[in-house]
Amino acid sequence: MDRIVVGKELSYRIGFTGHSGHLTIEPLPPVQRDTPLNQIPDFILPPAFPKETPETIKEYIRENYLLPQLDADEFSPEKVGRQWEFDWFERAKILPDPSLPRSVVVPTWEVPFRRQRDRLDNGRWEPKSEERDVSELTVGAEDSGALPRIVGPPKDFVRGSINSRPFRPGGLDDSPSLGRVFPDGATNGEWVMEVLNGGYAQTAPPSFKQGPDLGDLKTHSFSWDVYEDQSAVTNTEESGLSVQFDDLFKKAWQEDVTEFVGDGHKSELQSEAEQLTSVQPEPLQVEAEVNKSEVAVEGLDTERAVLDEILSVEAEGSISRLVGDNDSARQNEGWAVTGGSEVIVERFHDLIPDMALMFPFELDPFQKEAIYHLEKGNSVFVAAHTSAGKTVVAEYAFALAAKHCTRAVYTAPIKTISNQKYRDFCGKFDVGLLTGDISLRPEASCLIMTTEILRSMLYRGADMIRDIEWVIFDEVHYVNDVERGVVWEEVIIMLPRHINFVLLSATVPNTIEFADWIGRTKQKPIHVTGTTKRPVPLEHCLFYSGEFYKVCENEEFLPHGFKAAKDVHKKKTASSASGGTSLRPGSSTAADKVRGQRRDSSSQAKQHKHSGPQKFGNFGAGWGTQSNVLGQNVMGLRRSEASLWLTLINKLLKKSLLPVVIFCFSKNRCDKSADKIPGTDLTSSSEKSEIRIFCDKAFSRLKGSDRNLPQIVRIQSLLHRGIGVHHAGLLPIVKEVVEMLFCRGLVKVLFSTETFAMGVNAPARTVVFDSVRKFDGKEFRQLLPGEYTQMAGRAGRRGLDKNGTVVVMCRDEIPYESDLKNVIVGTATRLASQFRLTYIMILHLLRVEELKVEDMLKRSFAEFHAQKKLPEQQQLLMRKLAQPTKSVECIKGEPAIEDYFDMYSEAERYSQQIAEAVMQSQACQQYLTPGRAVVVKSQSVQDHLLGVVVKTPSSNNRQYIVLVLTPELPSILETSSDASNRKDQKNSEFQILVPKSRRGYEDEYCSSVTSRKGSGVVNIKLPHRGNAAGMNYEVRGVDNKDFLYICVKKIKIDQVRLLEDVSAGAYSNAIQQLLGLKSEGNKYPPALDPVKDLKLKDVDLVEAYYKWNNLLQKMAQNKCHGCIKLDEHMKLARELKRHREEVNALKFEMSDEALQQMPDFQGRIDVLKEIGCIDADLVVQIKGRVACEMNSGEELICTECLFENQLDDLEPEEAVAIMSSFVFQQKETSESFLTPKLSQAKKRLYETAIRLGELQAQFKLPVDPQEYAQENLKFGLVEVVYEWAKGTPFAEICELTDVPEGVIVRTIVRLDETCREFRNAAAIMGNSALYKKMETASNMIKRDIVFAASLYITGV
Repeated sequence: MDRIVVGKELSYRIGFTGHSGHLTIEPLPPVQRDTPLNQIPDFILPPAFPKETPETIKEYIRENYLLPQLDADEFSPEKVGRQWEFDWFERAKILPDPSLPRSVVVPTWEVPFRRQRDRLDNGRWEPKSEERDVSELTVGAEDSGALPRIVGPPKDFVRGSINSRPFRPGGLDDSPSLGRVFPDGATNGEWVMEVLNGGYAQTAPPSFKQGPDLGDLKTHSFSWDVYEDQSAVTNTEESGLSVQFDDLFKKAWQEDVTEFVGDGHKSELQSEAEQLTSVQPEPLQVEAEVNKSEVAVEGLDTERAVLDEILSVEAEGSISRLVGDNDSARQNEGWAVTGGSEVIVERFHDLIPDMALMFPFELDPFQKEAIYHLEKGNSVFVAAHTSAGKTVVAEYAFALAAKHCTRAVYTAPIKTISNQKYRDFCGKFDVGLLTGDISLRPEASCLIMTTEILRSMLYRGADMIRDIEWVIFDEVHYVNDVERGVVWEEVIIMLPRHINFVLLSATVPNTIEFADWIGRTKQKPIHVTGTTKRPVPLEHCLFYSGEFYKVCENEEFLPHGFKAAKDVHKKKTASSASGGTSLRPGSSTAADKVRGQRRDSSSQAKQHKHSGPQKFGNFGAGWGTQSNVLGQNVMGLRRSEASLWLTLINKLLKKSLLPVVIFCFSKNRCDKSADKIPGTDLTSSSEKSEIRIFCDKAFSRLKGSDRNLPQIVRIQSLLHRGIGVHHAGLLPIVKEVVEMLFCRGLVKVLFSTETFAMGVNAPARTVVFDSVRKFDGKEFRQLLPGEYTQMAGRAGRRGLDKNGTVVVMCRDEIPYESDLKNVIVGTATRLASQFRLTYIMILHLLRVEELKVEDMLKRSFAEFHAQKKLPEQQQLLMRKLAQPTKSVECIKGEPAIEDYFDMYSEAERYSQQIAEAVMQSQACQQYLTPGRAVVVKSQSVQDHLLGVVVKTPSSNNRQYIVLVLTPELPSILETSSDASNRKDQKNSEFQILVPKSRRGYEDEYCSSVTSRKGSGVVNIKLPHRGNAAGMNYEVRGVDNKDFLYICVKKIKIDQVRLLEDVSAGAYSNAIQQLLGLKSEGNKYPPALDPVKDLKLKDVDLVEAYYKWNNLLQKMAQNKCHGCIKLDEHMKLARELKRHREEVNALKFEMSDEALQQMPDFQGRIDVLKEIGCIDADLVVQIKGRVACEMNSGEELICTECLFENQLDDLEPEEAVAIMSSFVFQQKETSESFLTPKLSQAKKRLYETAIRLGELQAQFKLPVDPQEYAQENLKFGLVEVVYEWAKGTPFAEICELTDVPEGVIVRTIVRLDETCREFRNAAAIMGNSALYKKMETASNMIKRDIVFAASLYITGV
C-alpha cells in the first residue's frame, strides 16, 4: 500500500495476514520511493472461502434446493435391483391452504343523478359498502361456477365422481354470479368516467371513516375516439355512431390500466379499445375539456345527456349484449380462419427453429401450417383424405404436451382405433389407454380414450381435466353417425376454455361451417387447413366379363371407359341365349325383394356358422339383378361365383395389384365369399411359416378348449393361404390377428365389411367393391359418395405404390352412368348435427346451476345458424323499439280503438272460418242456383264484390259463372294494355246501355225470364266486362272457395239473354236488381245463417258462429263503432299491432323458447318429474343420481329396474343374464329357452319398459311404447350369458344361438361395464346386498377368451 508518514519520519504500511484477513502494520525504511508495487501487500494468503458471485449463488441454490435427489439410504449400491410398488395417487398428500376469510367489504356504486343530496358532503360523495362472500372472488372460480372448486380424492382423479361438479365449459358468457360479485357500475367504467370528468376520487376504504388527503385533483384533458358502427343497420332517424364504453372500461378494470397519457395523446386504454372494435375505424375526435367548475352533479347530468345523444348509447341498458364484447371483431368475420399457408411453408424452419418433435421426412404444406398454429397455441381443423398424414399433427400435439408438462387426449370413435393408436404411439410418447374395460397408465401425459369416456370425465368433473392442453378428435366426420354423433357435440360444448382442439377429418364440403361453429361455441379461432390432393392418386375401374375398364382417373370421370364396358355388355346380351328378361340397370325392386326374402329365411333358422361352403345367398350385381334369379340352379350359382372370384384374383395377381381389400356389406357375405375359393393359395412357404408362428404366439394365451374353437380353426386355415376375413362377428383376438398379418403384408386377399375402413389404418394396393348397395338397418340403398370415398381411400400405400386401384364389380348389369359418376366423384356428405336430448344429459346438467340445458341446446350444431343471426336480430329489435310510434287521439275520451281492433280481427277470423266451412259443405250447393246473390272475394281492391250466380258448373265448365259489380278504377290505375283492349272489344264483349229512344223491341219489352229454352252455349269470353245502369260489371268464372258468403236475397235473371244473346237490356235489368239489394243502407245483403238457414250442425262451426255473433254485439256497444274517424284509427291500430307482433316475434326468436328441441326438453322434464328423478324445483333427487350412473343401457329402464328391486330375488348369474338385454344390440336371433325364474324376470322388465314408454307418450314425446321396449330391451343372449356365468365353456354356449362369436364377446365385455355401473348405483342407494351381487356377477363373467388381453396392448 502507499507510504504513510507519521511523526519523526517514522513510516509504515498496512498489510493483510492470515486466512481471516487481519490487518498488520509493517515499519518501512526511512527513504523509499513510491512505486506501483508498493500498493500490493507483501504476503497474501488465499481466502478461507472462494469468492461468491451471483453465478455461484444460483448454482448453490439449484444443487441444494431445486434439483431432485435420491435418498442415499434407499438407493444405495447394496439395494440395486430392488423394485418399489408405489401408488402415487393414493399416497399423494395435499397440504391444506390457509383458511380464507368468509367475507369481505366492498364499495357499492351509484350513478351521479341517483345520489341523495343529504349524503353529499361539500359536493363529495362517499359510497356505501356491503359485505360479499369471498368465495365469489376466488381466482379460478369462473372455471366451475361461483364457488371455489375443491380438488377431489385421488381415486376420482381420472374418472371423476357423480359428486363432483363439471368444469365450466369454455365460450359461455360471463358467469351469472358476476352480477353479485362486483357492485353495479364497477365493470362498466362509470367510476372512471367520474374521475376523468373531474369528480372526487374515493379515498376512504370500505368500513374506514376517512382516507388519505390527496389534495385538489386537477382535471385531466382527454379525447374520445368515436367509430362508425358499420355492423348496425343504417337508419336515417338514428345516429350510426357508437362508442363501446363497456369494452373500454371493462378492459381497464381487468388489467388495472388507469394511467392516461398527456394532453392530446391517446392513452393505452384507447389503443386497447381500437383493437376491440369490430370494424376498421375512422376516428372522429370529440374533444372534451372539462373545467373544475363543471364538477357539480347538474353539469355532469347535462354533459352525459348530450354525450349519450351524440353517441347513441343504449338507453337504460334495457337489452344486454349476446356476444362477448371483446370478441366483437369476429362477429362478422367468422371464427374459422384460413389462408396464410404460403408464408408459413416458405419460412417454416425460421418460424419454428426448435421443434418439439422432429420427423424423418419432409412435411407437407398442410402439416407445416397445422404445426405452426399448434406452436402458437391455436386450435386447428385438418381435413384431408385417408393416408394423407393427418396423424403427424396429432403426434406433434403429443410432443407439445410432453414439452409443456401438460396432457394431451386422443379420442377415437371406436375401441379398435384406440387400441391400435396405443400400440403406434407407445414407442414414441408416454402413453396411457382408457376405454370401457381397460385402464392402462392413466397417469401418462398422453392419453388415448374413446369419446364416451371423455364425455363421462367432463360430466363427472374429473380433476385430470385441469392438466389437459390438447384434445385430438380423430375421424370428426363420425359426427354424422345417427346413434353416437351427439357425443362429439356434447364433448366439444363441455370442454373448458383452457383446452385447445385438434380436429382430424376426411374431406367434407362444409369444413369451414363446422369449424366456425366450434369457434363461435368456444369463443376462440379455429385455423382450418388440409388438402384435397391424395398422396397416392386413385384410378377407378369396372370389372365386367373378366376385364377392367377404367372409368375415373385423377378425380375425372372417363366417359369413354364407361362406354367401352357398356358396348361389351350390349354385345354379350345380344349374343346370349334368351333366358329371361333382365331388369333395367339400376332397378332394385326385385333385388331388394330377394334380399328381404333371404334375410327373413335366414333369421328363422339357426345358421351353421363354422361349416365350409354353404348355400349361397343373393349375390346380385348391386346395380341390377335378373328377374329369374330365384329359379337358377344353386350349384350353378356357386360355380359362377367361385369362377368370378378366381378370375378377379388371377387378374389382380398378374397385374401385381395385391394385396386387396374386398368390401362386402354383410358378415355372412364375407364368410361365404372366402369359402368360395378353397383352392386359392397366395403365400410362399416362408410366409406360411411366419403366419403359423404368429398365430401360435397370439392364440397361446387362450386355454386349450378355446384354441380349438371352430372360428379360430377356420380362420387359421384361411390365413395360411393368404386369405383373411374381417367383420364384427369375429372374436376380438381373431380380428387383431387378421389386422396385424394384413399390415405385415402376409394376407393378400381380405374380405371385409366397411368397419375395416374406419377402424384399421391398413392401406392396400387395391380395393374392390363387391356391391355398391348396402342395407343400412332400414332399407337397401346405394352407397353415399362419402362412404365410397372412405373405403376407396384404403387403396394405395404411400411410398410403395404409384397409384391405387379401386374396382367396382359388375356381374350381369352395367350401372347407369349418372349413378356411377355420383358415387365416384360426387360430393361427400355434409357434416350435419345429430344432436338430441337424452335423460342422462339433462340430469347431469341439472346438477350444475351454472350451465343450463338451454345453454347446451343453443350451442349445438343444429342451432348454429339461428344463434349466428342473434346479433343482427338484436340490432333489428333495437331499431324497432327505437322507432317513434303514433298515438291515437280519440275525440270521445280515452282511446278504445285497440280493443275494438282486436274484436274486429277476431270476428273476421271467425267469419272466414265459418265461410270456408259453409262453402265446403253440401248444404250450400242447393242455394247456389242461378239468381242467388253472392259476395265474391276481391283480389285487386279492398272491398269484396257483390254479384249474382248466372250459371252453375257443368261438364264443360267446372266453375260458377257469376256477374259481379266492379268499382270504377281511376284512369291512372288502368294499364295501357287494358285501354287498348277496351278499344278493340266488340259489343259481344263489352256492352254499353243505349238510350231508351234508340232501344229495340227486344231490349225494351222483354219478360224477366225468357220463354224460350236456351241451348246452354256461352257466347261470351270470360272474363266479360261492360257497363250498364251506370255501373261497371264483369262476368267471370268463380270457384267454390272464392265465395265469401251466400246472401239471403235472390233476383230474377234471364240466363239465355245474358250468356247466349248477350243482351244489354238483360244486363241492365240484373244490375238494377243488384243495386236494389243495397238500398237498405247495408253494403251487402245479409248472409244465409249457417245454423238457421243452412242447418249446419258441426260442433266447432256452431261454437265459432256464436262467438262471432257475440263479438259483433260487443263491437256495436263499443264507443268506436260508428265514429267518423273509425277508418283512420283502424289503420293506425293495424300498424301498431303489426309493429308489436314484429317486436314480439323477434323477442321470441331470440329467446330459449324458439329452440328446436325445447318442446322435447319440456316433455322429458315432465317425465323425470313424474318418475321422481327430479322434484318440482328441478333439483336432482337420489333416483336421478342413480340414473346418471347408467351409461351403457337406457337410463330410465335401468333406474326403474333398480328401484323396483327386480334383481333382488335373482341369483348373480340370473341377474347378469337379465342385464344382458340392456347392452345386446342384434334384433333378430334364434329362440332362447329360459328358466321359469328368468322368464318371469324378463316379463317384469318388459312391462316396466312398456309403462315408461306409455308415460313418455302421455307427455307428447314421439315414443311408441312397443318400439321403445323392443329397441332398448333385446333378450336374445339371456340364455347364453346365464350359461356363461355358470361356467359353461365358450364353445358350448356358441351352440345355443346363431349370434356370431364376436357379438357374444362384445356383449359380455359391455355387460361387465354395466355391472360396475349397477354396483356404483347400489352404493348411492345404500343397497349393500345388490353391491355384493354385482361384484360377484362381474367376477363370474370375467374369464377365458371373452376377456383375453388385446394384442395391441400386450404385444405378440
